[in-house]
Amino acid sequence: MSNQSLGPEQRALVDALTAEYAAVFAYGVVAAFSNPARTGQVAADTAAHRARRDATIDTLTAAGVDVPQPEPGYALPFPVTDPISAARLAAQVETDTATAWRSVIERAQSDAVRDTGIVALTESAVRAANWHVVLGDQPATTAFPGQP
Repeated sequence: MSNQSLGPEQRALVDALTAEYAAVFAYGVVAAFSNPARTGQVAADTAAHRARRDATIDTLTAAGVDVPQPEPGYALPFPVTDPISAARLAAQVETDTATAWRSVIERAQSDAVRDTGIVALTESAVRAANWHVVLGDQPATTAFPGQP
């Protein structure tokens, strides 16, 4: 199916996949600058985004959607030069993916896609809260994660 003729659910899934591609890329930068004490957290978060990316590719493929390929690189929202900016990038990545998955929930036509969106949004919100705790941000959570 041409991506120009996608319905709202499929378009939202493609957008979420793009957010997941960007998240995997950004976590590479986070890993390069992160506090070594956060290695396990960075690895787990990276693995979660890779798994969500792969599952989304499978969903789109099963629906007959042409799956876009990742870009060779993604623009970061700000320079990352130390562990603090790396943690801020991780928190931003989780906010961005939560926003993409909230859009999937809002546009879902099937229970399966809606359920996937809810789980993905929840996981991103929890990871964002974890990074906000690391940064000492108060509050560490938002009332409505993924709200633009």
